[in-house]
Amino acid sequence: MFRMETETSKVDRPRRDLLRARLRETNTAASPAIRALRGTAEEREVPLQIWMFTGEGDEEKLVAGLDAHTWARWLHINLLWVDAPHRAAGLGSRLLLEAERAAREDRDCLDSRVWTWDFQAPGFYKKYGYDVVCEIPDYPPGITEYTMTKRLA
Repeated sequence: MFRMETETSKVDRPRRDLLRARLRETNTAASPAIRALRGTAEEREVPLQIWMFTGEGDEEKLVAGLDAHTWARWLHINLLWVDAPHRAAGLGSRLLLEAERAAREDRDCLDSRVWTWDFQAPGFYKKYGYDVVCEIPDYPPGITEYTMTKRLA
């Protein structure tokens, strides 16, 4: 006999952490590649953030930024944003290229991964050598999500 609970209003952190630990154990046992990754520097997610500002002191203003992390010799780009008045000035390109450089040269990453929506930046990433490896239509409804990758090495 099993009992089921559905949680809809809060996160049960202890159970979530237990679930994460059990899945980690299962994955480690099932995959030689994951097993080989355990205990190495590449196993840890390491943040990588790049910020661009205008002005100085009290007048300093964030105009662009990139939030990413590296894991398992991959660069994972989570967020890339450029303030509207500064778009088409090359800031996004500078952020992306610096993230790729840091991942490749400082962290020995071999590949990069990003997801973007159809109205955001798939053309931008394609311009820098990213290929669409997954397309999810209507996620959310009316929008297509793309997962894109690039070989860095």
